[in-house]
Amino acid sequence: MLTSLSIKNYALIENLKVDFRDKLSIITGETGAGKSILLGGLALVLGKRADASLVNNKDKKCIIEAEFAIENYNLKAFFEEEDLDYEPLTTIRREILPNGKSRAFINDTPTTLFTLNALSELLIDIHSQHETLQLADSDFQFQIIDSLAKNEEYLTSYSRGLVLYKKLEKELEVIVSNQQKAQDEYDYNTFILNELIQTKLIENEQETLEEELEKLSHVEEIKLNLSEAIQITEEEQIGLKNLLGQLKNNINKIANYSKSYKQLSERVNSLFIELSDIVQEFENENENLDYNPLELEKIDNRLQIIYNLQTKHAVDSIDELLAIQEKYQKKIVDVENAADIINSKKVEIDQVIQNLEKLALKIHQRRAKAIPVFTKQIQAILTQLEMKNTRLSINLIPSDQFLLNGKDKLEFLISANKGLTFESLKKAASGGEMSRIMLAVKSILSKYTKLPAIIFDEIDTGVSGEVSNKIAEVMQIMSRNMQVITITHLPQIAAKGNQHYKVFKEEKNNIIRSDIKFLSENERIVELAEMLSGKKISDSALAHAKQLLN
Repeated sequence: MLTSLSIKNYALIENLKVDFRDKLSIITGETGAGKSILLGGLALVLGKRADASLVNNKDKKCIIEAEFAIENYNLKAFFEEEDLDYEPLTTIRREILPNGKSRAFINDTPTTLFTLNALSELLIDIHSQHETLQLADSDFQFQIIDSLAKNEEYLTSYSRGLVLYKKLEKELEVIVSNQQKAQDEYDYNTFILNELIQTKLIENEQETLEEELEKLSHVEEIKLNLSEAIQITEEEQIGLKNLLGQLKNNINKIANYSKSYKQLSERVNSLFIELSDIVQEFENENENLDYNPLELEKIDNRLQIIYNLQTKHAVDSIDELLAIQEKYQKKIVDVENAADIINSKKVEIDQVIQNLEKLALKIHQRRAKAIPVFTKQIQAILTQLEMKNTRLSINLIPSDQFLLNGKDKLEFLISANKGLTFESLKKAASGGEMSRIMLAVKSILSKYTKLPAIIFDEIDTGVSGEVSNKIAEVMQIMSRNMQVITITHLPQIAAKGNQHYKVFKEEKNNIIRSDIKFLSENERIVELAEMLSGKKISDSALAHAKQLLN
């Protein structure tokens, strides 16, 4: 339940704080006193978009705080899911700067308006006058019936399935379109693929061929330098190998005289062995290298084929050509397997459709079962509200299409008096009748949705006399299970509250401000008497006010 509301620097409100209680609370006040401002501030803290023009003192920020007692409403899971600190007394705060920027906090943790709105929907229902028109709105009508049918779990599953169904349908559409395009390009793609396959490309082949071409193109130069290198090392008197052998013998003779000589000897020996291996490699390379114009031409031709393909496909390596080959291979396979791919997707879609059909049927059956329960309950409340001749008929019309919330259409019809045919709510019900029907609906919903609090903003519009007493009785019944706060101009309703608050204007330093106060028993009698007779309160009005309270 809403336990307190604090508003600072908002419209005509400078600094207001009010503590609320459970059961039925009444808020009254003259027209223009600031009741709508009070509700506007509450709507802001619950997630409504901020308007900088409503910040009163432009040098200060507007701060609105609402505290809710939520211990009995199983909301811990929501707080965990949103990574918020759970508190049995949860505080929601909204700060609005003069430049229009705003911040929102839940238990001092910064949050988004999306999260704030999501939490607010679990805490309180603010029913303003214009929302009575929701009765004719299809979405609201479904909300009524689905609440009684307890369809939430099925609707959630259906919604997920519908999203998947639309996603798969889109995928199938893309596949069919792509397959048609691929089919049109099949011959060209086949030609490109065959050209690449016939080339028999091998990874790293290009680098090997280019190296071999370079070598064969400089055979004479390579053989000349290899021969000279062999001669330098193998010369009998001054060759490197002979000189290094003499060096090795000299160092070996002193190797046993110290560790350092031993290490030097080992290094020279290694050097001699390495040089011998190098000379052997020189000789092998020299013997194996011959000028072969046919091999040179063959390599050159092979490289030219590779270069031409790279130019054609605007790439620089064989790896990229192989990737292109794989891409065209897939295109060909996709065309050749088109029927299988499309059929597979259709099977997947059919499975989702079957699940959607089952869910839609379940939702329909539960709605069909809930509708007579709802019409019976609302008929009883409407009779209580002096609308005993009003009859409500609800048609549940099956659809052959998957709609957002199943495969049904709803039609709420009303007959205002005996003998009259059923017509749509908009045409057949007056403003006062619509208000009473909405109150009846909210009364029924309060039994099925464990909402902590509800606020009615002049839901008694268009009624008077005995009907107002009946409206108050319905609110009293609702307040047994939830906190009910109602703004009213009717003394008959105001008298039925467990507590009474008055919104008023006062002038301070030539500035008009709105405020609210909790009325004592005597103040309440005076307020009711004023509502009955105006500013000039008569003795009979006071007596009537006392009678109403008793």
